[in-house]
Amino acid sequence: MSKFLIKGGKKISGKIKVSGSKNAILALLPASLLVEGRVVFKNVPFIKDVESMISVLRYLGAEVFFDNSNLIINTKNLEYKDLLIEEVKALRASILFLGPVLFKFGKIKIWMPGGDVIGARPIDSHLKGLSDLGAKFNISDSLIEGKFKSFLSDNVILKEISVTASETLIMSACFSKKPINLRLIALEPHVQSLCRFLKKIGYEISGIGTHFLKIYKGRSLKKEVIFEVPFDYVEAATFLSLAPIVKDKLIIENAPIEDLDSVLIVSKEMNINLEVKNNSFILKKSNLKGTKIQTGIFPKFPSDAHPPFAVLATQATGVSLIHEWLYENRFGYLKEIEHMGANVEILDPHRAIIIGPTHLLGKDVRSLDIRAGIAVLLAGLMAEGETLIREIEKIERGYEKIDERLNILGAEIKKLD
Repeated sequence: MSKFLIKGGKKISGKIKVSGSKNAILALLPASLLVEGRVVFKNVPFIKDVESMISVLRYLGAEVFFDNSNLIINTKNLEYKDLLIEEVKALRASILFLGPVLFKFGKIKIWMPGGDVIGARPIDSHLKGLSDLGAKFNISDSLIEGKFKSFLSDNVILKEISVTASETLIMSACFSKKPINLRLIALEPHVQSLCRFLKKIGYEISGIGTHFLKIYKGRSLKKEVIFEVPFDYVEAATFLSLAPIVKDKLIIENAPIEDLDSVLIVSKEMNINLEVKNNSFILKKSNLKGTKIQTGIFPKFPSDAHPPFAVLATQATGVSLIHEWLYENRFGYLKEIEHMGANVEILDPHRAIIIGPTHLLGKDVRSLDIRAGIAVLLAGLMAEGETLIREIEKIERGYEKIDERLNILGAEIKKLD
């Protein structure tokens, strides 16, 4: 496995651009199965998770080409296959193929999804919602077998406001010729971008941006669609956590400001020296102070952004409370940064206290998952001495060429094979 060797204590400045949204493209790729023709996605991040999802599409017969940040998909020669391949086992987002494949071909056999171990993420809501629509399932410990013949209900209420369950039901409802009402749908930006993409194809969707959608198959569906992936609001939030090592100023371009209200509130509470100008953040050296960070479903503070902000809290004066509302195993990275010198107390699976500021020292640490990995990377940039990060493939699953992009700003990160 590859590693990052970081020489910490370097100051950074310059410009960095936010990439296309990881979570958005991971939903859009399975949604391309709803186009019988050609799809062009623009602003696509070239990351490991995208490569894995592309492998699944190719396995189903799609032709896929990458041209810079443009992804071109031809779906004319799709054919059903059981999704019993390693990419499905390794990736949580593979569950998003469940709905489109089942409702397109009338059957599916797929491995239970894998991915980061950050807490219990059952697929009960997916299966119940699809069953309400008319699907039937046979479930074993590691395998899902499903069949679908016809829609049995026009009204589905989600058991919980789950992002991937919402995306699964949205794609599935598009196969209905009569309106399907979906209730308690998630509002995350990537859910809304999925709806906009499907609507651009010609599917009828009303209520976008609310918890209540009405969806059905339109009369005229396009054979070719061009769609731009929105910018990644979690990555933009991650870059705000670079505040302690900014030398002069850091300009964060392509920030989706409208998706970051809760992040901006916390940033103000932490006294981050931040200016919002057009679609950019201008970040300067800051005298940070502690605060309370409570995650929640959008538009509350995103769970994926709390690990970087926890590292930021190690450099803030006072006590910061991190309340991770959703996942019970997300605090593993705190033990890694505690090893580097952070003053951390884990109160229970959902709450932790960080007392700062503390002097971090370079250590040998692990990337436990995507967001934990970027957290220890940020800690390494702030630490004195050298930090060796193992299992960086997990970071590269979600952050495009992060070492190269940060090195341009003045960081010193070396990739070791």
